[in-house]
Amino acid sequence: MMEQHFQKDADWLDFHPHPRKPSFILPAGAVDAHCHVFGPGNLFPYAPERKYTPCDASKDDLFRLRDHLGITKNVIVQATCHGSDNSALLDALATAGSLARGVVTVKPDVSDVELGRMHELGVRGVRFNYVRRLADPKPDAYYEEIIEKIAKYDWHVVIYFEAADLREKWDFFSSIKTTVVVDHMGRPDVSKDPFGPEFELFRKFMRENPNVWSKVSCPERLSLTGAPYYADVVPFAQSIVREFSDRVLWGTDWPHPNIKNEMPDDGDLVDYIPQIAVTRELQQKLLVANPEALYWRSK
Repeated sequence: MMEQHFQKDADWLDFHPHPRKPSFILPAGAVDAHCHVFGPGNLFPYAPERKYTPCDASKDDLFRLRDHLGITKNVIVQATCHGSDNSALLDALATAGSLARGVVTVKPDVSDVELGRMHELGVRGVRFNYVRRLADPKPDAYYEEIIEKIAKYDWHVVIYFEAADLREKWDFFSSIKTTVVVDHMGRPDVSKDPFGPEFELFRKFMRENPNVWSKVSCPERLSLTGAPYYADVVPFAQSIVREFSDRVLWGTDWPHPNIKNEMPDDGDLVDYIPQIAVTRELQQKLLVANPEALYWRSK
């Protein structure tokens, strides 16, 4: 195959080259439950249908960050720039072994042989992206076919959507019988009241569907007040961690795709954790017990 070369988007911000060492000491076994690998594009080409072209962010870069921050394990989530070609992610899983798990993007025609191979490498979920600036959402039937195919592996479903999408997709999301993990708390508008009707709808969704989990990640995407404290996001995430302590996950979202203003320092993102998980017990659940139960339980 001819080697391909990719030019990143002109407005692309690269990940922080020298994140600081966080002050918060992560508990032993801490998991970064939402991160990505991009390429390198000459080895793992970006998808023709992609809506952005990133910088390369390799498995080696990710694992260096893991060790620098004091993280033990990663959950690597398929990036939309790679479409349904999960080769870069699977290569990272093969390198990391038991220290990583994966969430892939697949199409309904994926074979059982391929699903079995991915499961052996550590894949434990599929992702459905409803954010229209990043992907083109499909009809419910498209996703139902995938859910049926992954059932034998007991994989979960990750859904990424904007706050305004929840009401429209409520019935379908509530119909999914396997574990459902929502990316970034459904992207709330943090200029609004964290206990107002919009975010209360998200909490209601979690209350009424005990199979639904949430990642309390990406304050840098949601905040209007900004780094290093992301103070306006804290009450939203804190309320989810307190009420649903057994169903929350945290991740860096490294290498922070499509950030347009200021690239976060991953040390700040680790130091954000004790603001939203305010006791050692909550931190242990968020960072160790919950991801272990979802991604590393015997199967």
